[in-house]
Amino acid sequence: MHNNKKVKLDDAYSLKTPADNVALYRKWAGTYDTEFARDRGYEYPQQIADIYSLHSNADDTPVLDVGSGTGLVASTMRKHPNIDSQLAIDGVDISPEMLAVSKQKHLYRQLFEADLTQSIDLPKNHYRAVVSAGTFTHGHVGPEALTKLLPLCCSAALFVIGINGTAFDQYHFGSHLAALQADKLITPIKFVRVKYYANADDDHGADQGFAVIFRKT
Repeated sequence: MHNNKKVKLDDAYSLKTPADNVALYRKWAGTYDTEFARDRGYEYPQQIADIYSLHSNADDTPVLDVGSGTGLVASTMRKHPNIDSQLAIDGVDISPEMLAVSKQKHLYRQLFEADLTQSIDLPKNHYRAVVSAGTFTHGHVGPEALTKLLPLCCSAALFVIGINGTAFDQYHFGSHLAALQADKLITPIKFVRVKYYANADDDHGADQGFAVIFRKT
């Protein structure tokens, strides 16, 4: 059944539980690429793809797109002039409706439905890169998921993870990342400031975050 009530960004930022996420993206999946991404000039996926292209090498595949949604990051990577268009990319997301949209685009080798706040039943020691845009943010996935993602990856796997700037402090991403580095589970971290929107003029138009770049040791 179609819901004519337009979903707002504040609705996403006010989520509290995984069930809230599933319910919101059930309503949003059909219009996400237009009402949100196109209308706001959502350039976050492009920035993550650009950073991946700068730091990756030919061995950094297959790639796991975390919180893959409707496939905006994978679509951008496939079109990127400095990334192999045949790159093996898998997607994981909590929303079956968002996954259904991305499946129609034929961007991914495999798609997985999973709640990243719980245990993640994906192949271990398999991925050589992880990318993410828009998932580590308010009401979505916290820093604990990074620890759960590491076992899925081979040694030296590249991580390019976007983290909302406000959520970075609110959910203590800094201390979690510092602990992973202090425990020698990851290499020293590089930070890049990323802008989200090219033409949004509301209260969130100037929102920014950080891309964190590191490799699993």
